[in-house]
Amino acid sequence: MTAESSAPPTATYRLQLQPDLPFAAAEKAVPYLAALGVSHLHLSPVLEAVPGSTHGYDVVDHARVRAELGGEEGLRALAARAAAHGLRLVVDTVPNHMAVPAPESLNAALWAVLRDGPASPYARWFDIDWDGGHGGRVLLPVLGGRLGDELGNIRVDGDILRYHDHAFPIRPGTERLPLPRLLDAQWYRLAWWRLARSEINYRRFFTISELIGVRVEDEAVFAATHATILRLLREGVVDGLRIDHPDGLAAPGNYLARLHAATGGRWTVVEKILTGRERLPDGWACAGTTGYDALRHLDGLFVCPLGSGRLFTVYRDFVAPLADAGGDWEETVRRAAYEVVTHDLAAEVERLVRTAGRISDQASHQGDHAPWALRTAVRELLVRLPVYRPYATDRAGARDPRRGEQDAAMLAEAAARARAVFRSPQEALAVDLVRDLALGLLGDGPDCEDFCARFAQTSSALRAKSVEDTAFYRYVPLLSACEVGADPGAPTVGVDTFHAYCARIQRDWPLTSTVLSTHDTKRSADVRARIAVLTECPERWRDLLRRVSAGPGEGPQPPDQHLAWTAWQTAFGLGKPSAERLIPSVLKAVREAGLHTSWTEQDAGYEEAVGEFLRAGPCGPAASSLTELAADLAPYIRANVLSAALLHLTMPGVPDLYQGTETEYTALVDPDNRRPPRLRADLLTELDGGADPQDLSAEKLLLTARALRLRRDHPDWFGVDGTYTPLHADGSAAGHCLAFARAGRAVTVATRLSLRLAEDGGWRDTELHLPGPGPWRDLLTGRECPEPVVCLRELLARYPVALLVGED
Repeated sequence: MTAESSAPPTATYRLQLQPDLPFAAAEKAVPYLAALGVSHLHLSPVLEAVPGSTHGYDVVDHARVRAELGGEEGLRALAARAAAHGLRLVVDTVPNHMAVPAPESLNAALWAVLRDGPASPYARWFDIDWDGGHGGRVLLPVLGGRLGDELGNIRVDGDILRYHDHAFPIRPGTERLPLPRLLDAQWYRLAWWRLARSEINYRRFFTISELIGVRVEDEAVFAATHATILRLLREGVVDGLRIDHPDGLAAPGNYLARLHAATGGRWTVVEKILTGRERLPDGWACAGTTGYDALRHLDGLFVCPLGSGRLFTVYRDFVAPLADAGGDWEETVRRAAYEVVTHDLAAEVERLVRTAGRISDQASHQGDHAPWALRTAVRELLVRLPVYRPYATDRAGARDPRRGEQDAAMLAEAAARARAVFRSPQEALAVDLVRDLALGLLGDGPDCEDFCARFAQTSSALRAKSVEDTAFYRYVPLLSACEVGADPGAPTVGVDTFHAYCARIQRDWPLTSTVLSTHDTKRSADVRARIAVLTECPERWRDLLRRVSAGPGEGPQPPDQHLAWTAWQTAFGLGKPSAERLIPSVLKAVREAGLHTSWTEQDAGYEEAVGEFLRAGPCGPAASSLTELAADLAPYIRANVLSAALLHLTMPGVPDLYQGTETEYTALVDPDNRRPPRLRADLLTELDGGADPQDLSAEKLLLTARALRLRRDHPDWFGVDGTYTPLHADGSAAGHCLAFARAGRAVTVATRLSLRLAEDGGWRDTELHLPGPGPWRDLLTGRECPEPVVCLRELLARYPVALLVGED
């Protein structure tokens, strides 16, 4: 295959490749996906990863396509099969980190560094602090106990040091030393994982020691780690890229500028999590984000403002005895951030403190700052940043002067609050030093540049770990709002806010990706759609909890009320709770929350009680109460599912569908959401043949196929040159209608808060003015609308949504 210029995607379809879903299986799905109407297959990482990996983000070799998936031959066969059906490939790329595998020899570059130390040509690949203690050695937190207790499990095997599944190279010339002396003579130090987390001297992905940071800011490292992907792009095997976790890089904007030049400007989106009103830097050379900002705006439309407040009251009363469970969102985040920055990221903070201390000593900047003052200043500034990171290091990549102003204002506000924790104004000057270093205001020396980049990288890790992996599991009044990029403290989005967001996306980032479900969402879109209905009937949820909550000695007892709330709401969202799926998900939730047990300090008794409660409660006889409530709410769940799907498929941007979500798809956090999908090619054929949809899965598939094919056939309506025009209904129920036109030729109509709509008497006299005289035709029902004004009661009689196309 050779490279050809290609149009940007009209829609992508994510396949989560793994040994159980290799290239050959993806190849078999191509005809169905082409018939569905997407333009590109979106593949999870394809380079060589840790054997058995179900995700592929633990890359061990950038030079090879993963053998377990079928190797480069299999990828090329998939690309050829896709091209024969008019499809191209988008591939997930992981520039931020590589795996520290077991055995370590699987990562040849890391192996060379462990053998030869800083003199290795691969030493520049990894973000290792060789001067950060440990005698100039890399600390490896792999031991199951203290070194003295584990010596008997370590043995020499030729030029290899073995410890259970681990294998390490022996430094040349030290093979004959006695074991204790040999261990001291290596370029690495083996340590007990429990004690070593505060002493790690290499940058990690978040706080995961098995993933080591890669220095792609180095041109030679960039070239080596991207050579295979760039070759596949040049040869036409791959057509676009998704960039994983750009905020972990030293300078994301600079990286994207280099990548843009190397790819010739191929369509590229970045996994950038935008918080609140944060905007993607205008200077970034990409098509936009991977879509979590769209997810937040879509989800918020189906959360009732009044009902969500009442649901919080129910939650507070139910969980009241457990204060740490999160009575206030901002306080929950702050408390989690303090825990993470003082424990999980202690080593990263100490590296910043040492660097700031050297700069302070050399420049005598505003006095002499004690390490404790610098440490406090670093921590207090980090925990107060409301976004993932500042971008002061992106001078070449982020050409938006507003970004610098925003970062300066954000850090100034954080500094003002951080000073309050110091006892005297003189001590508080450490805050000013750290603030100026974080903004890159104290020169271009190596230490200043290192601090600026590392502060931003640590900030992104802190935000991800404290918010995504902790606070989202502690503050749980509405689980559907606990999603990446969302704000559980303010979960609602109004119609006008949604329209303003879409207009801005169409203007500034028309080819950005949009999503509802991904491999990283904690709950699939349909699970969240089910849970969101509870904000329209909080009292019914309260009554259900009263029915299923047994008194002392009367039935299954939860270990605590926070767990009970999480379990029952998760079970309701799943729809058909089974112990096999629910227990792993809820156990992950309680470990992430860290209130009674955690990944590193597991309480076996508590976790056993969780399992017993789930089997006897949500997965036992009491589940009938969930089933009854779900049956009563089924019409409103259906409205949420279909409305969110249609809005996603027709709003500005490029919709990315996660595998299986074109039909009803209920999945929980990974690994539940990474199971190979069941693709319904038979059902799509039946619907194309005129069969009437008989259930929600069929209805969703019909809607998805009609919308995707419309996008494919009319890219000018939905792409860069298209337009987005809000449409407003008139009448007593106008607030329940969300409608817009694309290029004046296609009109989307969706229903929001349908339970409240039904309770208020339905659509009644509500009408919608279409953007032209017509006639218009609904692609879902075939209904003709000859007049420019339509009665919503009639238009939405069959489905809670409509997709109209001007017949002229």
